[in-house]
Amino acid sequence: MKRTRFTEEQIIAVLKEAEAGAKTGDLARRHGVSEATIYNWKARYGGLEVSEAKRLRALEDENAKLKRLLAEAMLDNAGLKDLLAKNW
Repeated sequence: MKRTRFTEEQIIAVLKEAEAGAKTGDLARRHGVSEATIYNWKARYGGLEVSEAKRLRALEDENAKLKRLLAEAMLDNAGLKDLLAKNW
């Protein structure tokens, strides 16, 4: 997964500027991102505080880990089924 140049704290600070009344185009130029990026950040982090964003990141990481564990277990299970299904 691609890592961003901005931390959650920085993204939320940019969004707070936008809520304070700064224009999206000006913010985009000032921070070196596109307007679409700022809109994507609003969709993801809009209304969050820094602590909530950190909690969201932790939950996403945990979810990804659990998905990997499940995929490995299902792969092992499928391998065992194939092995047992063979006629000896």
